Amino acid sequence: MPKIFTPTNQIRLTNVAVVRIKKAGKRFEIACYKNKVVSWRSGAEKDLDEVLQTGSVFTNVSKGEVAKKEDLVKAFGKEDVTEICKEILAKGELQISEKERQDQLESMFKEIATNVADRCVNPETKRPYPVSIIEKSMKDVHYSIKQHRNAKQQALEVIKILQDSIPLERAKMRLKVTLAGKEAKRLKDKIAKLCSPVEAEEWDGDKLVLTGLINPGHYREMDEIVRTETKGHGVLEVLNLKEIKEGEEVLE
Repeated sequence: MPKIFTPTNQIRLTNVAVVRIKKAGKRFEIACYKNKVVSWRSGAEKDLDEVLQTGSVFTNVSKGEVAKKEDLVKAFGKEDVTEICKEILAKGELQISEKERQDQLESMFKEIATNVADRCVNPETKRPYPVSIIEKSMKDVHYSIKQHRNAKQQALEVIKILQDSIPLERAKMRLKVTLAGKEAKRLKDKIAKLCSPVEAEEWDGDKLVLTGLINPGHYREMDEIVRTETKGHGVLEVLNLKEIKEGEEVLE
């Protein structure tokens, strides 16, 4: 019975998602598991073995044609196939149908809008916007989805863009800071400057308990002051991550 030989530079794969890049005049592809490319790019998936069906780089995945080592070195300037796969994952184009692409864009668009709505309020009412309003505003400014960046990163970019077109600000965090001894008097004004506003200031002997709202962007600075300048004796507590009003109630 005659034997059928598969060329040594061919690998057959099924149920594959292809990521393609063109460099040095040649096409290079990697074979990935469906849905894992987006997870890798968003940071949800960290294990490369869970993303790649095989650690090889191809010139044509569907035909199973593996790229030659000399072509890889010429195009990418390195021999490490794992690093080349990572570069293709990061910069390459995911080969999907037009319908799949449109579905992904719509899903990402809604996820970004939801992120913005969760993080922000109308400064005039201190209430959050419905996701539908954020989506409409994004369309009005013709925001273009960047598929290589995750929804959280793009939401922060969208917040800055939309602030030029609608009243929008980051919802403030409510914090409680406890200081004692000399540090209490020395750091009180520095802490208070980061708050907008200070809601309560209570002294018990030489111990100060200060409660206030801060912009999330100031949290790291506040944490650094309390940790380093009190040598670990101060305490910073997050009472709620965002302060918003809904009707007459304040929601945590």
